[in-house]
Amino acid sequence: METTSAGRDPDPDTGRAAVARRLREGMAASVLSFPLTSFHEDGSFDADGYRAYVAERLAAGPGALFPACGTGEFFSLDEDEYRQAVTIAVEETAGSVPVVAGTGYGWAQALRFARIAEDAGADALLVMPHYLTAAPQDGLVAQVERIAAGTRLPLIAYQRGQVAYTAESVRRLARVPGVIGLKDGHSDLDRLQRTVLAAPDDFLFFNGAATAEVQARAYAAVGVPAYSSAVHAFAPEIANAFLAALRGGDTGTVDKLLRDFYVPFVELRDRTPGYGVSLVKAAARLRGCPVGPVRAPLTDPTAAESAELKTLLTVGLDLVGAAL
Repeated sequence: METTSAGRDPDPDTGRAAVARRLREGMAASVLSFPLTSFHEDGSFDADGYRAYVAERLAAGPGALFPACGTGEFFSLDEDEYRQAVTIAVEETAGSVPVVAGTGYGWAQALRFARIAEDAGADALLVMPHYLTAAPQDGLVAQVERIAAGTRLPLIAYQRGQVAYTAESVRRLARVPGVIGLKDGHSDLDRLQRTVLAAPDDFLFFNGAATAEVQARAYAAVGVPAYSSAVHAFAPEIANAFLAALRGGDTGTVDKLLRDFYVPFVELRDRTPGYGVSLVKAAARLRGCPVGPVRAPLTDPTAAESAELKTLLTVGLDLVGAAL
């Protein structure tokens, strides 16, 4: 098959269908991994640390890799850092799993990132919520339409914060060439159920709630069994054990992991805004991962919180027979 220099099929419809198929297979096989972005202590991008960290995530068997997204502090990256992050992710995966890069802000800026991701060889884009302002449904759909019209890469829309699509809007998005799925971060399961029923059968959905495992059973009940896992970013042993128990019907193990690890982690996370990223990065540092600190406006946990996190992480790893 003829391909472009970036390894993609020159027919965008054929290429998008192939990416959607690979993502569907990855979602069925494992959790979706959203790697952290590595920074030096002075806040500069750490390319070597990031490469090593991404390689570790891939060794843990995710279904797909989503670099430079929310967990990866997309909102703090300049275009050159974004280029490096996506390029390294593509190089390290070497085609083993799909690479879905984040993009966002207004549609014009989103297309600048999209073109960088294309050049780097990414397989698809996650369209994160636009910046600042509320918008009507027609505008939300138009935003994605403008991005889709300007890139060959397939898109997954992300609803969170000020972006919440109606079932009719998702039906419209599904008709836009190149839009292949939706990541949900609202956890409004009534609305999501109606949305899933309104969308085509081949439209991709996944649970993108913060610490998605806590709501994984509820999402699966409305037809969305796939999910992203922030825990995979620092303890893939726990994330993979939870997935195996969930899909194997091992209710006892699922409940124990939720009760003793996931719910306490969420309670610690919810104490401070931004800890959905900061705690994940702190936990990764506790495991020896070369990820460095978060960038402002996020803040790293206090010493007391880090000690509490270490105790909790030890409990979780003990539950699955792994070491800190």
